[in-house]
Amino acid sequence: MNKLLTVLSLIAFALSLSAQHDKAEFRPYQVGFYHNVIMKEMGYKVPDLSDRKVFKATSDGLVIPNDTNKYECCLFLPPVHQGMTGTCWCYATTSFMEAEILRTTEKKVKLSEMYTVYWEYVDRAADYVKRRGNYFAEGSEASSIPIVWEKYGIVPLDAFPGKPATQPYHNHREMVEKMSAYLDSMKTANAWNEEVILKQIRKILDSYMGTPPAKFKYEGKEYTPQTFLKEVVKLNLNDYYNFMSTKSANYMERSELVEADNWRHYDKYYNLNCEDFTQTLVDALKKKYSVCICGDISEPGIDAFNEAAYIPTFDIPYEYINDDSRELRLQNGSTTDDHCMHAV
Repeated sequence: MNKLLTVLSLIAFALSLSAQHDKAEFRPYQVGFYHNVIMKEMGYKVPDLSDRKVFKATSDGLVIPNDTNKYECCLFLPPVHQGMTGTCWCYATTSFMEAEILRTTEKKVKLSEMYTVYWEYVDRAADYVKRRGNYFAEGSEASSIPIVWEKYGIVPLDAFPGKPATQPYHNHREMVEKMSAYLDSMKTANAWNEEVILKQIRKILDSYMGTPPAKFKYEGKEYTPQTFLKEVVKLNLNDYYNFMSTKSANYMERSELVEADNWRHYDKYYNLNCEDFTQTLVDALKKKYSVCICGDISEPGIDAFNEAAYIPTFDIPYEYINDDSRELRLQNGSTTDDHCMHAV
């Protein structure tokens, strides 16, 4: 009798586990705002993606908590689309900083993302020269914002839109191609005159983005980018910290985020174990502090159209997620850092 009960218990346990297993399927790729609106309005031919399939977790039977009216949010300004650029790092972090201005001063100040992006490209080109042609591309990290602002200040959106007024969205494709080609030609020629190179890089940037202002008026008062940072933004940039979670560095110490987008090799990231890293994020949001996060939006549990993200059991059961399982995915490339977002 005891053996029978044991067998029945095991069967019941197995059935309960099978009932919890998430499923996945190959489904047609869904085109969204980028293809249907941005590409069309920018004059690009929308590619035929009708034959493309993506492997995604099914959301059948899931109760998706995507009704924002049911949840409390941190203060934030309306989201802005990055257009045809690789500048999610700047849009997400600028949104975070705008939320901080709103939280600390109760003022809504719309900042220029492209002002930061402009100087980021200048600094990146200078780094390319110093490293003799190591790496130049789009992309950066949230940690770059305080660095750029400390050096160049910041301006409101109206002072530097970063694109022609007649152009509906930002488009950096051709601009980045021209800068990359120019830098590659300098590398081939072994011509490393930084002053000459940066002058040409700025000429390219100016032709597509405009020239950043040295002075401008905001609400009737004249500012420089530095005085605007000090008198209007009023954020102490030393109050903001960067965190990561990896077994490749010592926990509870500062270290470098080894990632191509961290081209500055910024090494002041606090490295936390997986549990502390997650809890830090949760605690901040519960206390109404928004957070800029960088993650992987190519995971099978990401469903942009249902506005949901979860880790399906066929990837890894939730209770098995720990430092080791996380590190495995970081090392084998199944989890990457491909998009920055503002969590509110």
